[in-house]
Amino acid sequence: MEAAAVNPVIKVAALCGSLRKGSFNRGLLRSAIQLSKESVNGMEIEYIDISPLPMLNTDLEVSGTFPPVVEAFRQKILQADSVLFASPEYNYSVTGPLKNAIDWASRPPNCWADKAAAIVSTGGGLGGGRAQYHLRQIGVYLDLHFINKPEFYLNAFATPAKFDSDGNLIDPPSKEKLKEVLLSLLAFTLRLKGQ
Repeated sequence: MEAAAVNPVIKVAALCGSLRKGSFNRGLLRSAIQLSKESVNGMEIEYIDISPLPMLNTDLEVSGTFPPVVEAFRQKILQADSVLFASPEYNYSVTGPLKNAIDWASRPPNCWADKAAAIVSTGGGLGGGRAQYHLRQIGVYLDLHFINKPEFYLNAFATPAKFDSDGNLIDPPSKEKLKEVLLSLLAFTLRLKGQ
């Protein structure tokens, strides 16, 4: 009797570049987590809060160790198979809190190396598209491997309404496109892992 094939479950670390309680970008991550439970088999997404991280200061590294909150964050990134970033655009780039988190996890040994990644963003105008391109540039140095398609950047203020008053994604076409991003991230992660 043959054993049934078991599909691997990839672990995804989800990071939001906005610290605002009602953040639409955090709403994208909540929706991604829900979609992964309902309709994306083989993916487990964990939201990782970056707000407790201190500003990067190498004086806080003592004898090769990091502050406990930083070490806990680094371990979460190390244990993940891939990363899902959601971030608004600040001044044509990524947010300060997200860059800080990226920098902490890049301290030797680099926690980001050889992981698959995807970016989603929302905001006004271009929906965070320019921040996504800066994040891709940062990823080159970190050896992060971003999916190329589909791209997801959403104008949060276009009609019909995309989010409710609590910052939850309510737009069905946007949810479907977000699901496509997750499926692409899943497939790319498995490919990079040789599965």
